[in-house]
Amino acid sequence: MTATTTHIPAGRAGAADSDQRSPVLSARGLVKTFGKVVGLDGVDLDLYPGEVLAVIGDNGAGKSTLIKCLTGALTPDTGELFLEGKPAQFKRPQDARDAGIETVYQTLAVAPALDIASNLFLGREKRRRGPLGSVFRMLDQKGMRREAAQALADLGIGTLQNVAQAVETLSGGQRQAVSVARAAAFGSKVIVLDEPTAALGVKESNQVLRMIEEVRERGLPVILISHNMPHVFEVADRIHIQRLGRCAGVVTPASHTMPEVVAIMTGATTLEETPGRTAG
Repeated sequence: MTATTTHIPAGRAGAADSDQRSPVLSARGLVKTFGKVVGLDGVDLDLYPGEVLAVIGDNGAGKSTLIKCLTGALTPDTGELFLEGKPAQFKRPQDARDAGIETVYQTLAVAPALDIASNLFLGREKRRRGPLGSVFRMLDQKGMRREAAQALADLGIGTLQNVAQAVETLSGGQRQAVSVARAAAFGSKVIVLDEPTAALGVKESNQVLRMIEEVRERGLPVILISHNMPHVFEVADRIHIQRLGRCAGVVTPASHTMPEVVAIMTGATTLEETPGRTAG
């Protein structure tokens, strides 16, 4: 494995000190093959409380495979996962969700015909108390709308005022906001965001980045998969660089410049050849 640096950017609220804090989620020696194709070749990863860890890499670098192994969409051939220091094994995405890991994929899993509140509680609908819920299985629409409105307010989402509004009437950025709000509402341990600003305009992208910062301020760690280097450098505390199925290094926006990170990612240089600067 390539040696990595873990300098923490000075002054950024929520940044994790890897020397003093235990990781929320860890992976050790993950290997995943698809026939003769090696998706992951002994990858380690650590995610600390209250940080945004960006995972970057060219197409085929293994970042999607890594994320799928962390969230139960794939099972690694070998290697170990640890959640809050305890061994974890996710055989399906629902196992990861039950453990407190929520994922927002690039292809948004929203139901356009349903309203905002119904989408937030999709698969977790609340029933009314008493016989109306237990016998007649009636949903607690008022309760879900009240909690949905609070979840949006907690993330500072002011563009979605009416939680009874159908999702199909929302813009791309607003739909992304619904997905992030759902993950933040139910992700008790980790939130994973797969290209959350892809195909969004500047204004909508900025809104999503603000939500990521708001989630971090609440103490929830975030794994951010992104090709957008300016967005990565704006919100990430640390950057995990994937290359050819391996981890090419872990750096920070304080220790390395954007061109240096891109050079490591593309193989133009290595972490040893680009040691970076000590934050402080």
